[in-house]
Amino acid sequence: MSTLAPRAVVVTRPTEYERLIVRHGTREQASFFLRQSGRGLDELDARHQKRQRAIEAVSAAVPLRWRRARIDRADLSRFLFGPEDVVVVVGQDGLVANVAKYLRGQPVVGVNPDPSRNDGVLAPHPPEAAADLLAAIARGRAKVEERTMVEARLDDGQRLLALNEVFVGHRTHQSARYRIALGAAEEAHSSSGVIVATGTGATGWARSITRQRNAPPALPSPEARSLVFLVREPFPSVATGTSLEAGTIAEGATLTLRSEMDDEGTLFGDGIEDDRVPIGWGQRVALGVAPERLRLVRP
Repeated sequence: MSTLAPRAVVVTRPTEYERLIVRHGTREQASFFLRQSGRGLDELDARHQKRQRAIEAVSAAVPLRWRRARIDRADLSRFLFGPEDVVVVVGQDGLVANVAKYLRGQPVVGVNPDPSRNDGVLAPHPPEAAADLLAAIARGRAKVEERTMVEARLDDGQRLLALNEVFVGHRTHQSARYRIALGAAEEAHSSSGVIVATGTGATGWARSITRQRNAPPALPSPEARSLVFLVREPFPSVATGTSLEAGTIAEGATLTLRSEMDDEGTLFGDGIEDDRVPIGWGQRVALGVAPERLRLVRP
């Protein structure tokens, strides 16, 4: 057992205000730019200040004996999380999803700095709750919800994890050609790509897709050890079918796709196309329930 004190790792992303200042150099230049379209900087500044106050509240709540670190979303892939870490995400629900694939069982506290703009599904806690939550974690009494994740494995050994969903399709979102198989069922497809979603992702992209269908599959709960796959706009032709357009992937089962897209196939998770994995013609992708789970601290 490690004797190291826990480390609070606070994860943030730049606010709209910060991005504008970086883009235009100064506050005055950013304000001038916005005025050209009849907008002002005050609203963005106010949101930025809310986020800053939330970070300050979280920082003050960290127990004195704990170690501390703060990282930006852009640095997640280069940061080494330790087993003693307690991850505090200050921001939107999507930021929690961005962090999840880099963790291996560390508890995550999602802090919502602006409930008027953020749903708070994965970041439900107000900043002032941070002290009690971190104290509960330190005592081993925190209520933790384990959320299912999805994994994609390529036949060349590459692996991708996601909390909400994985997308497989054409890099430029043209028609994707592939062979799809689940159990004994298999057919050739031409479609706008395939989404494989968890119960957490059932409130996002997957929900948008199922709302447009007359007979959508049942979406799993966030803790259910199952997934749902949804083929976007499958096209029937003499060479392609539509019988495998949606369904459930139980734990232990695998949905496989074999690319017929030359070198234009792509795979990415949770909407982060910058982290996409290219898929060449003939490459196989296996999708299923991941052994890892997000350990989300609840109220």
